[in-house]
Amino acid sequence: MSPSPVRPVPAVLSVVRRGGSVLLVRRANPPDQGLWGFPGGRVEPGEAYLDAALRELNEETGLTADAPRLITVLDFIQHDAEGTLAHHFAMIAVLCRWRSGAAVAADDALEAAWFDRAGIARLGAGASVKVAYLADLALAMPPEA
Repeated sequence: MSPSPVRPVPAVLSVVRRGGSVLLVRRANPPDQGLWGFPGGRVEPGEAYLDAALRELNEETGLTADAPRLITVLDFIQHDAEGTLAHHFAMIAVLCRWRSGAAVAADDALEAAWFDRAGIARLGAGASVKVAYLADLALAMPPEA
């Protein structure tokens, strides 16, 4: 088996919880253009993933957060029509505690809004894969110490 030219890319998803809601953005660019998902992006070389989550959140929404904690890591793997590996992202989901700011769409986001679990369910196919799953995990986590 020959090695794939595509290597896994580490990226973060910044999951901010406020009461019984989480912050979602509608993505302006691929992948998932036009879909609602968590703010996030690639981890920069030399950057810790927890720092990347706080940075990406601020860049995409203007929010300031702290106390980042690992939720889980998910693989997003896509193949092209011929079955060749096209993309592989190792998505590190990080729970962040909101500190200040009102969510405003910026950078890669078209819109930013808070959604409770019922609101996420109403998004249906308008949400990225695993949004409901990650929201459930985040909302079930105990408050930060």
